[in-house]
Amino acid sequence: MNAIAIDTYFFRFESDFVDTFRCIPMIVRYKLDTCGIKLKLPEWVKLSVEEKEQLAYLPCHSEAEIAAYRKYLQDLVLRRTGHEASQLPPVEAAWEVLHEVPDEVQQKAVEWECAPLTLEQWLRLDTLHRFALVKLSRSGHEGKNFPRALREFGVG
Repeated sequence: MNAIAIDTYFFRFESDFVDTFRCIPMIVRYKLDTCGIKLKLPEWVKLSVEEKEQLAYLPCHSEAEIAAYRKYLQDLVLRRTGHEASQLPPVEAAWEVLHEVPDEVQQKAVEWECAPLTLEQWLRLDTLHRFALVKLSRSGHEGKNFPRALREFGVG
């Protein structure tokens, strides 16, 4: 995956949990995909708030930063859980597709009775916004945040 510089910020739709880091925020999810580590919720809850915050703010852009982030995370998971972190299979980075809006995003918009995104709207979003919409459109994520994200991003 190509590393894209992304500033650390949290979305408003995450505001109900980001102060306690009860759930994994999108910025950390993005970095996990970037460094190829799958962090499970039972592993996440064993980390301190300070460690979770560190995972949000540590840089993960250049190849050296990605390698350092990966090593830090692997060491942290081993120290807190007693087992090695799981590796992610290669990630299909649908948020990097710029010639069309991914079908999964369009389907989720229809499911929530929102207007489908135009290509122009999709292209106006930054990488982390597109990442969030793709992740929120996949199964296993709390659906109520998808329309909230669309509104927050100015496309819903």
